[in-house]
Amino acid sequence: MRALTWHGVHDVRVDTVPDPRIEHPTDAIVRVTSSGICGSDLHLYEVLGAFIDAGDILGHEPMGIVEEVGSEVRQIAPGDRVVIPFNVSCGHCLMCGDGLQSQCETTQTREYGTGAALLGYTKLYGQVPGGQAEFLRVPQAQYGPIKVPEGPPDDRFVYLSDVLPTAWQAVEYADVPPGGSLLVLGLGPIGEMCTRIAQQRGVEQVLAIDLVPERLARARGHGVQAIDLRDHDDLPGYVRELTDGRGPDSVIDAVGMEAHGSPVGKLAHRLTALLPDVAAQKLMQTAGVDRLAALHMAIELVRRGGTLSLSGVYGGAASPMPLLQLFDKQITIRQGQANVKRWIDDLLPLVGDDADPLGVEQFATHRVPLDDAPHAYEIFQKKQDGAFKVLLQP
Repeated sequence: MRALTWHGVHDVRVDTVPDPRIEHPTDAIVRVTSSGICGSDLHLYEVLGAFIDAGDILGHEPMGIVEEVGSEVRQIAPGDRVVIPFNVSCGHCLMCGDGLQSQCETTQTREYGTGAALLGYTKLYGQVPGGQAEFLRVPQAQYGPIKVPEGPPDDRFVYLSDVLPTAWQAVEYADVPPGGSLLVLGLGPIGEMCTRIAQQRGVEQVLAIDLVPERLARARGHGVQAIDLRDHDDLPGYVRELTDGRGPDSVIDAVGMEAHGSPVGKLAHRLTALLPDVAAQKLMQTAGVDRLAALHMAIELVRRGGTLSLSGVYGGAASPMPLLQLFDKQITIRQGQANVKRWIDDLLPLVGDDADPLGVEQFATHRVPLDDAPHAYEIFQKKQDGAFKVLLQP
């Protein structure tokens, strides 16, 4: 089959690789019809090469048609149309029972002390072959795959793999009080979807900050108070003016370690990439430093006693935190990988609604063949050609 594989920093290629096969009775094989490129994939494209091997298959936002199932898989059958959650979870351990599928005890990567395995990611999360490919082996298929109806286009459902549950959880964790205000940092796919979900859930004042004109215009188009980061020398002061002089009740950081304006963290990422893998792994696990501009801004902007929800990915083990400010402002922080299956019952009625209240059918800007994936990664990473959300279609 053809699959997108990692070969180095800014070097991904579409190679011919062996077809996947059933390896365990809880596996399924899915023929992929759509697979998104995620902002988290860019961390592999540039930052986390120490934990990935040449030839590893990328991608964790797939959907498709079931081709084959293992002997213990009964909830899906060949011919079913399914979306595959990015976290691999069993459904029967304590963590899954608590709705923390991202911490699944069956698939935790204990060698690195991390949570549930992820599709198409690094050794830190199980090194499971991903879904930017023609076919995908789905582990724990007795629980994970989400059946969706025939008929509507893939765009209606594919975001159930990651974008929608990640944004829903971010808004849930933000815990905006009735009549309150929410500010979203970063208007990439997750941040933009956070604003839509917040509006759908009745948040009265939704603000957002970015510096990409197309993204700001997109958010303003559905009523978000979108602020251009470059227009304000005193951004915290301006935001307080918009929020009764206090700051927003809740802030979602949907940027993470790819933040602009963190030269020290960016240099650390680049220097780490030059080290041999063993040395780089040790450094990142014990002394890794992230670009923290977005996180520091979120802490500055949120009102005293407010809530900070982190959906942007951070990877630094030794990133400094302004604990005095966090303590003084009595800020509540919630964070973590999305627990995909936990939120599906909330999301399915919305994506199944003919009115498309979250605008998923027009969410992608680019739909490209799998063979064009290397170019798609480049324009997405560089924010070129209006690339906002890219769907690969094998």
